[in-house]
Amino acid sequence: MNTFKNFFLLFVLALAVSCSKSSTAPEEEPQPATVNKEANLLATGDSANDILSNDTYDKLLIEIGYVEGFRPTTTAMTQFTDYLREYTFKEDIEIIYNELPSPVEDELTLQEIVDLETKNRTAFNTDNTLAIYIYFADAPAEGDDLEGGLVTLGAVYRNTSMIIHEITVRKLASRSSSINNEDVETATLNHEFGHLFGLVDLGTDMVNDHESESENEDGELVGDKHCNQDGCLMRAELQFGSNSVLGKSQKTSAKKVYEDGITSGCILSGASVMSLLEKSTAKGNAASVDLDAECILDLRAHGGR
Repeated sequence: MNTFKNFFLLFVLALAVSCSKSSTAPEEEPQPATVNKEANLLATGDSANDILSNDTYDKLLIEIGYVEGFRPTTTAMTQFTDYLREYTFKEDIEIIYNELPSPVEDELTLQEIVDLETKNRTAFNTDNTLAIYIYFADAPAEGDDLEGGLVTLGAVYRNTSMIIHEITVRKLASRSSSINNEDVETATLNHEFGHLFGLVDLGTDMVNDHESESENEDGELVGDKHCNQDGCLMRAELQFGSNSVLGKSQKTSAKKVYEDGITSGCILSGASVMSLLEKSTAKGNAASVDLDAECILDLRAHGGR
């Protein structure tokens, strides 16, 4: 009898343990961490001090999204990172490449470029790392006229975002015997990043007034967020004569507002870049353009090197 009772008690105990285990709720799978993108969705120049100084971020992560076959040259990227180290305190600079399918468009509006970034960008600010996104496109900008010399090489539209129209860079460079793809890529990258630095008066205050002016739709002269100093990388409007590659003058468009409120801080004209590069080679120098003393002074006053 005692044996039967002992067996029965053991059976009840085992059953209780089994029920207890089976009734335990299954462990929840860990959820992926939510990426906070807000710090990368600000206006052009809003992160100027963060880029220039190491006060908040001491690492720069640059994501290069490029359409297959339109990856930037190694030389241009080396010169670009040299430029960043020259004017910022960022020593830790990492570049990642993300090959993307073509959007299959004859031309791209800035709104379409913003949409492509939303779809493809993977790098955002984290901890001590500030992330930048640069898209190298296989399509020209909306309204380009290559034969007429009215072309857009690049544009900035947020605090950590820019577009380089690589197809236009290559076509423009192919028209010159003295200027190559690397030269135009470097000048375009450095100019547009100058606006992410906050130049000219786009988040980095001017120590001395050196902003150029352009006519607005009402015919009034207004500041156009570019430099008025001859030979400066950040210069907006340039005149050049019949011996130039394009033989025309063109003004850099300073701002344009798109349907969702995105504002381009700069739309860089091919004529401006080619003129600067040609003037440099005409003097027997390498085809390169740098910031002038006024722009450098502004950067240093806002946390730059």
